[in-house]
Amino acid sequence: MSRDFVAGMVNSFVPGQTHGLDPSARKIVERREAVLGPAYRLFYQDPLHIVRGQDVWLYDHDGKRYLDAYNNVAAVGHCHPKVVAALCGQAAVLNTHTRYLHEKIIDYAERLLAHFPDELSNVMFTCTGSESNDLAIRIAKAYTGGEGFIVTELAYHGVTDAISKLSPSLGPNVQRGPFVRTVRAPDLYRCKGLDVGAEFASEVHSALVDMHNRGIRVAALVCDTIFSSDGVLSDPPGFLHEAVGLVRSEGGLFIADEVQAGFGRTGEGMWGFERHGLVPDIVTLGKPMGNGYPIAGIVAKPHVIDEFGRTARYFNTFGGNPVACAAAMATLDVIEEEGLIENARDVGNYLKARLEVLAACHKQIGDVRGAGLFVGVEFVKDRLGKEPAPDFAAHVVNAARHAGVLISATGPGANVLKIRPPLVFKRDHADILVDTIDAILAT
Repeated sequence: MSRDFVAGMVNSFVPGQTHGLDPSARKIVERREAVLGPAYRLFYQDPLHIVRGQDVWLYDHDGKRYLDAYNNVAAVGHCHPKVVAALCGQAAVLNTHTRYLHEKIIDYAERLLAHFPDELSNVMFTCTGSESNDLAIRIAKAYTGGEGFIVTELAYHGVTDAISKLSPSLGPNVQRGPFVRTVRAPDLYRCKGLDVGAEFASEVHSALVDMHNRGIRVAALVCDTIFSSDGVLSDPPGFLHEAVGLVRSEGGLFIADEVQAGFGRTGEGMWGFERHGLVPDIVTLGKPMGNGYPIAGIVAKPHVIDEFGRTARYFNTFGGNPVACAAAMATLDVIEEEGLIENARDVGNYLKARLEVLAACHKQIGDVRGAGLFVGVEFVKDRLGKEPAPDFAAHVVNAARHAGVLISATGPGANVLKIRPPLVFKRDHADILVDTIDAILAT
C-alpha cells in the first residue's frame, strides 16, 4: 500500500472539492483556499465550521454540538474557566519575553520538574512541540557528536525543516534526512513472534549496524511513547527497554516524545515513558502543557544540556512567557485538583472494555488497544489475514462526524480509529461514543 494512498485515506477534506458542500461552507472553504493556499488540510469529507467550545463539546455555527473525542491539545477541556481566568489575569498585567527576570517562569519550572524523576532536572521552554523536538535533536547532536537518528516508519515529531526529516508520516514528498533510519513500530497485534520488545530491538539493532557500516554515529532513538501515528501501540508496558539499551550502548540518547502521551493521558502516571520503567535522556512536551496556549518545552538530564549550553547560544523569545506560564500553571492545577490522571485510567479502562464488547459483536474490528484516554480501534477486512480496511475506518469517522462525535484515523493502513479526548471525558461521554460507533457498524 503506497503512502500516497494512506495519506489520502486519513481523515481529511480533499482541497478543491467544494461542489457537495452547502453554500455557506463552500464560501468559507473557497475563501480559505484563496488566502491560505493548498498546503493546509481540513478534517472530514464535510468540513466543520466550529465557533465555540466548552469542556468536551464543540459547537458549530448552527448551534449543533459535537462530542470531542479527538482533541488532546485542550487537555483539560475546551475553555476551562480556571485556565481562561489565568490567561486573562496575566495578560492584563504583563506579557513579554524571557530575557528579563520574572518569577512565574521559575515557579512553573519548579512545579513541572516535581512531576519528573530526579535525574530530569533541567527544563527549556519553547512554544510548540515541533520546536521542542527540533531543540532536542540539536542537543542530542551536541552531546553525542553524532548525527544519526532512529524513528519509526510512520512517526510524526513536527514540521520544522529539521524535524520534518524525522517525521515520515508527513508523506513521501517530505524528504527524510540522510542520517535518519526508520524501523518498524512495535506492533503487538501484528507481531511475528511472542516478544514485541525483542522484535523492536532487532529492528533498532539493524539500523545501528547500517549506521556503523556507513560511518554514521548515532545521536538518538526518538519515540512517541504511545506510537500514535503508527497506530496507537501501547502494550505490553516495558517493550522499549531492550531497544533503548542498544542505543545507549552505542553512545546514543533516548528522546521520549510526550507531546501526545504526556500530562496524564495514559492514566498510569504523568508521562507515557513511565509505563516502560525508563528514564529518558530528553523528554519533549507540546501545547497540552498550556491547554492549547502556545507553551511547550524539553526536560532533560543536566549533563546532557551542559555541552549544548557551552557551545551554542539559545533563546526562545516568547517560549515560557508570563501568560504562557500562567496558562500552564493553571493546567497543572486542574490536572491535580480534578484527579484527571485517575479519571483517564478509570474512564479509559471503561471505554476499552465497552469497545472490546463491541469487537465481539462486529467482525470488522480486529483489535482494541491503548492506555488511559488514548485508544485505538483497528478495522480489518478479515481477522485471520488482518488486512487493513481503511475505507471502513474512513466511513466510520465521517459517519460519526455527522452523528455528532469527532474521532479520526491513523496507522500505516489508515485503518485505526484514533480516540484521544480531553482528560475531563467521563463514562457517559464514553457511552455516547461507543453507542455511536455501534450504530454505524450495525448499518
